[in-house]
Amino acid sequence: MQIAIKSIKIRKRIRKNLGDVVGLAESMTKYGQLHPIVISKKNVLIAGRRRLAAAQHLGWNSINAIILRDRSPAEFLELELDENVHRSALSREEVEDGLARLERLKNPGFFRRIWNAICAFFSRLFGGRSV
Repeated sequence: MQIAIKSIKIRKRIRKNLGDVVGLAESMTKYGQLHPIVISKKNVLIAGRRRLAAAQHLGWNSINAIILRDRSPAEFLELELDENVHRSALSREEVEDGLARLERLKNPGFFRRIWNAICAFFSRLFGGRSV
């Protein structure tokens, strides 16, 4: 559900340092908002402070949000903690592997380009059916 950003209330948060919000904003510009923020039925932010800050940085008027109802203040705090504690950054090796795979996909070798051209030719020849 889309919620007006100006209607969202930000109370005391556990996370003090939002980190690289500009980088997240660039990602949201390129890929959109992949995960909704979480708010209470009174529009109090529960989870997603960095996403909200990135949306504000981009000048968005609204943001995709999930509204949780019938939860206690303790449950809201548990949700905020859970979202920030149970994530794991990629290791250096995982990032390097992912970047290498991305490079191969964006710049395939000579034989892969030939194969892709052959597949595209037959796909056009037979009316878009894959080979």
